[in-house]
Amino acid sequence: MNTYKKRKGNGPYDPSSGEPFRVSRSKIDLFTECRRCSFLDLKFGVKRPSMPAFTLNNAVDELLKREFDIHREQKSQHPLLKKYGLDAVPLQDDRMGEWRDALRRGISYLHAPTNILIRGGIDDVWVNPDGEFIIVDYKATSKKIGPSSEDDLYDQYKRQMEIYQWLFRKNDFKVSPTGYFVYVNGKSDAKAFDAKLEFDVELIPYTGSDTWVEPVIYDLKKMLTNDEIPPVGTSFGGGPCEYCTYREAAGKTFQEQHKKNK
Repeated sequence: MNTYKKRKGNGPYDPSSGEPFRVSRSKIDLFTECRRCSFLDLKFGVKRPSMPAFTLNNAVDELLKREFDIHREQKSQHPLLKKYGLDAVPLQDDRMGEWRDALRRGISYLHAPTNILIRGGIDDVWVNPDGEFIIVDYKATSKKIGPSSEDDLYDQYKRQMEIYQWLFRKNDFKVSPTGYFVYVNGKSDAKAFDAKLEFDVELIPYTGSDTWVEPVIYDLKKMLTNDEIPPVGTSFGGGPCEYCTYREAAGKTFQEQHKKNK
């Protein structure tokens, strides 16, 4: 297990500080998506505009946690796991509340060679008869046709799962190579709303690899200690990063207007 002294605050990178630089799981994902946006965020504290909170998704997540916690307390198998023939039960561990708390702690690991502290908040952990931890993530959406296999999952979801698995392995836990997504898809074909929503629930296995995580941490540290502006990354849909193209277009427009005003 790692012990570390927390760095105060979550400000931009300070090369003169000897404190570990804290980087969340989502910031690792931002770095893989667009290094220029990551450069502005982690090095200068200029974050992307925040998105509206998905409060309905958060409500579904909270209800799922409560539901699985009932089986955790009873040491029983959830019906969803029985349905899919998965021999596992929710993990009983006093640290579950800590591991779920992404804002304050989560599951964390200090990468000593770079002095970067990586952390992330998980949704759930199950355990199989071999004592392997099964990392679980809840996803809620509403689509006409929901995903049914790992081929239908976004790359962002896969990276998220792999980082969580890496974090638990680095904390000396025995982790199953296969994680699971509890995918909840809201049904919109009902005749009336009647003040309730109905959902289809799928259990989607994902077996990936976390071998990319550590090289990315080294690359991130290299970016932090370099003043060279990285190239534009990609957007969620695969095209050029929309945030970068907006900043560039807005900057050029203001420069042109400034010249005219002079």
